[in-house]
Amino acid sequence: MAEPSLKEKTAKGLLWGGVSNGLQQGLNLLFGIVLARILTPADYGMVGMLTIFSLIAGTLQESGFISALANRKEVDQRDYNAVFWFSAGISLLLYVTLFCCAPLIARFYSEPELTALARYSFLGFFIASLGTAPSAYLFRNLMVRQKALSAVVALLISGTTGIILAYYGFAYWGIATQSLLYTATVTACYWIFSGWRPTLHIDFSPLRGLFAYSSRLIVTNLFTHVNNNFFSVILGRFYTGTDVGNYNQANKWNTMGHSLMSGMVGGVAQPVLAQVGDDTARQGRVFRKMLRFTAFVSFPAMLGLSLIAPELITIAVTDKWAASADILRLLCIGGAFVPIVTLYSNLILSQGRSDWFMRSNIVQGLVQLAAALALYRFGLYVMFSAYVVINIAWLLVWHAMTRRTLRVTLLNALHDIMPFAVIATGAMAIAHFASAIATSIYAVLVIKILVAATVYTGTMYLTGATTFRECVSYILKKRP
Repeated sequence: MAEPSLKEKTAKGLLWGGVSNGLQQGLNLLFGIVLARILTPADYGMVGMLTIFSLIAGTLQESGFISALANRKEVDQRDYNAVFWFSAGISLLLYVTLFCCAPLIARFYSEPELTALARYSFLGFFIASLGTAPSAYLFRNLMVRQKALSAVVALLISGTTGIILAYYGFAYWGIATQSLLYTATVTACYWIFSGWRPTLHIDFSPLRGLFAYSSRLIVTNLFTHVNNNFFSVILGRFYTGTDVGNYNQANKWNTMGHSLMSGMVGGVAQPVLAQVGDDTARQGRVFRKMLRFTAFVSFPAMLGLSLIAPELITIAVTDKWAASADILRLLCIGGAFVPIVTLYSNLILSQGRSDWFMRSNIVQGLVQLAAALALYRFGLYVMFSAYVVINIAWLLVWHAMTRRTLRVTLLNALHDIMPFAVIATGAMAIAHFASAIATSIYAVLVIKILVAATVYTGTMYLTGATTFRECVSYILKKRP
């Protein structure tokens, strides 16, 4: 009875994760389009220059405890309470430090306005620290629906507020306020849905058993954020605010795309794989099934986004953002592999090997940073191309690490991944050539989407792809 229960729990988690992330990305898309029509690339560039500092501070305050608590066999009130007070204390200290350093940040970018904006924006990670323990509770107990509702409510409130502020001329202050309001609303919802409350008895002793695992996640996440955002720093330092804005616009669309799949997988993968961790053969079967599902949805979604990038950017946010379309096309190719990397990393974390997770991310981050610093003189697209190639190639490193503890060969993994990659690529190529008959940009967009979707799903149906049949059967409440 345990196997069907786990399957049902996983399926429901993936379904809610898919619905949630789909709705979230849809709302992000809607609000992003409106804001991009009102604001300029330079406005986005101002906030983008601060992103990496907020992310690093947020990583330090969270300290990897959410993942650590999910792996622990037994968790009680003392564990959550210790995480809450530690996270809040560290984040307050970090905020005071960055508040004092704000003038130095502004001087680095030669933007005096950043001093006040930084002090305002950095409040976000302190607010987020108050939700670390409730978030850990929801994640550990696979309460995906509650986390989904929290995010949707927060997006509706913050997105509406951001548009109103932008309309009345608050520019980048509106973007910063939108981010702060989102964080505050999500945190409040986590408190409501988890039902968990801290006590005034502060005891950090339960953290001792978590630090060995979580400390590696801290270092890892720091390098991951550097890896994901160093372009904003490099572009802000060596190029212009407009270049930063164009990159952030492209990266935002790319992140919206791959986050849909990564959110589905990341919301359930670690807890589920941890539950079957005592049975290596069973864990391998579960992993491969999730790997096929991830490839099935990731490749058509992200390669499709790359296909329609020029038309989508022009129609959605006008041609003032046209320069971001070419960047988006490149980033989406690498973005197709991000959900697969998410699954591999969750497998490693479920096995308690945060040390492997840390080493891989550190080395990858250093390689990509070195490549960017060496190639920035040759232009934006050379840097972005190198970044994408390294991201894809690093999947081999992730697989090599899992191979030590899981009996899944590289040939097995390629057998699970490549059919979907090849079919999706072929579908996009056919759609690209089919759209050549159209003269209107709207017709080109529609033809690309319809042809690509028809070819991909039709090929899945005609070849009898098991993953496709299982997804359809579950959605229709049938059993294969």
